[in-house]
Amino acid sequence: MAISPELFKPLDKNRVQADEARPSITYWQDAWRRLKKNPLAITSLIFIALLTLTAIVGPFLSPYSYSDQDFDNIHLRPCREHPFGTDNLGRDILVRTMYGARISLAVGFVAAITTCVIGVLFGGISGLAGGKIDNLMMRFVDIMYSIPFLLWVIMLIVILDPEGSKGVNLSSIFIALGIVYWLPMARIVRAQILSLKEQEFILAATTIGAKKRKILLQHLIPNVMGSIIVTATISIPEAIFTESFLSFIGLGVSAPMASWGMLASDALTTLRSYPHVLVFPAVAICITLLAFNFIGDGLRDALDPKMRK
Repeated sequence: MAISPELFKPLDKNRVQADEARPSITYWQDAWRRLKKNPLAITSLIFIALLTLTAIVGPFLSPYSYSDQDFDNIHLRPCREHPFGTDNLGRDILVRTMYGARISLAVGFVAAITTCVIGVLFGGISGLAGGKIDNLMMRFVDIMYSIPFLLWVIMLIVILDPEGSKGVNLSSIFIALGIVYWLPMARIVRAQILSLKEQEFILAATTIGAKKRKILLQHLIPNVMGSIIVTATISIPEAIFTESFLSFIGLGVSAPMASWGMLASDALTTLRSYPHVLVFPAVAICITLLAFNFIGDGLRDALDPKMRK
């Protein structure tokens, strides 16, 4: 068989570069690369960062406090001195809206942290233990699930405020939300653990004598971190909406503290004459909830390998 001299010609340079393998990247680098391609998620992330910065720094930069009353300037429409106007007691709505953002974001982030800590540990232990322990723990979750979350929160707030005063302190809301908002996380983590604990790498770790605590913390939980992050992100707008609703019906923070729900409730009595009092807190609630939902959808698409195109 004759060997053709064409077989020994140098390869085309462009073809060699095209055949070269791409540099290897980690799972989180790939997730961040895909998240950056989602404009809604990135825009929402920037908005939440700016909102958090405004909620922390904004009230200190204003000459007014959230509780300062000026009876000579009641129900002012938006102007230079008061960009969002004033309410029925002459309080600056802009400062109260920024202070309300501080409370709402604090409630959302605390609920997310509590969801991660309690829900991940409860669901992880239940899924890894299996058998009667799993059955008992999940029946407890089912009992908690049988009562609506909002009813649980209202009942817990009433218990924490037995005197029936108007509003409770912020710590009571943190406790009430933290007790019930971990249930969806526990179910999701348990389902993921049940599917992962039969994999070969878990069997290998068990064979070499690794303790269950090490298997759970070092092998199983890191492999379900994507679902944990997405679920925690989605729980933030739910907690913010719950706190706003509780403040709206009078079970939220105590006056003169400002909450978006409380601002909306105070604005109802003068809605026809002074609609601007309701517009700003309502818009803040809507945009914040949409931003967190867009971030959750973006993280779900970025962290799920099945969504890779």
